[in-house]
Amino acid sequence: MRIDIITIFPEYFTPLSVSLLGKAAARGAIDLQVHDLRSWAHDLHRTVDDAPFGGGPGMVMSPVPWGEALDEVTAARPGPPQLVVPTPAGRLFTQAMAAELSQCEWLVFACGRYEGIDARVAAEARARMPVAEVSIGDYVLSGGEPAVLVMIDAIGRLLPGVLGNESSAAFDSFQETGHGEGLLDCPHWTRPADFRGWKTPEVLLNGNHEEIRRFRKESAIEKTARLRRDLLKWGPEGGK
Repeated sequence: MRIDIITIFPEYFTPLSVSLLGKAAARGAIDLQVHDLRSWAHDLHRTVDDAPFGGGPGMVMSPVPWGEALDEVTAARPGPPQLVVPTPAGRLFTQAMAAELSQCEWLVFACGRYEGIDARVAAEARARMPVAEVSIGDYVLSGGEPAVLVMIDAIGRLLPGVLGNESSAAFDSFQETGHGEGLLDCPHWTRPADFRGWKTPEVLLNGNHEEIRRFRKESAIEKTARLRRDLLKWGPEGGK
């Protein structure tokens, strides 16, 4: 997958060079490019924002550098990319959306700041490429950068060759595979079997794989019912 990020803070994305995504990029599984929006600003101060029409507080990111940035970045390879614009007003980012975006060959992320990007940028881009305005939650951040880090991490771990064991993702919370039906993942234990008097459930130590599978499914249902009942598609005992 090719991932391009346009931002006024390229250094914000240093964490992507470490851990699983960094290793995947080093192997060539992900082609990650970060671009400084100010490269497309033409004045001495490399200005990328201006006062809003109609007055009001804050500044708005100018459409001119954004338009030129998207022109150049999206000309880097054939075919239009999927443009992703983080915004509190966007569609809620979920595990299902992460899976959907992981199927794209090319993603471009546009990191807004201040009061946001001039509305004409996304409108004009839609004539040339698919555009998704996306929110990671009902709160406001200082800019799109932290939201993009979250999305790239969630998307990247679903790509082939990123996780050490690709079947791990099938059992993640919210997945329709694994425990099924978008449940939270079950609790997990490891050595030692007895930690300060807290013992590992005996069923996980007996080697009976069918009993272990059933215990994990039941634990996932119980955990979901306790913490995120809104996700349940069944009752706590597994019945409809």
